[in-house]
Amino acid sequence: MEFNREKAIFLQIADLIFESILQEKWQAEERIPSTREMAVSLEVNPNTVMRTYTYLQENGVVFNRRGIGYFVSGSAKEKIREIKRDQFIKSELPRLVRWMTLLDIEFDDLQRIYNESRKTG
Repeated sequence: MEFNREKAIFLQIADLIFESILQEKWQAEERIPSTREMAVSLEVNPNTVMRTYTYLQENGVVFNRRGIGYFVSGSAKEKIREIKRDQFIKSELPRLVRWMTLLDIEFDDLQRIYNESRKTG
């Protein structure tokens, strides 16, 4: 994984895990890689992965079974959607609206493009 400098690495790892859960690569109640396994696969410090797992646990996305590992919570998808929607509305949407205004793009145009991309994607 290539990390960018604009966002903390532990949050980028969380986004990777969010995407894996939303794409159903990991199901509810399924064990996810240990901190060590994840650190090795991503070539990061295990403490960074631990910080990610703590963040995910605090947000109800994963839970820990002592001595066994971390597992995807039953409500993980809903929690992820809440987190990502909130982030989108607070940070991405204002930028999108700003650029739409600067480029004179109407909402109807955006709606049409969105509908077309949903058909092909």
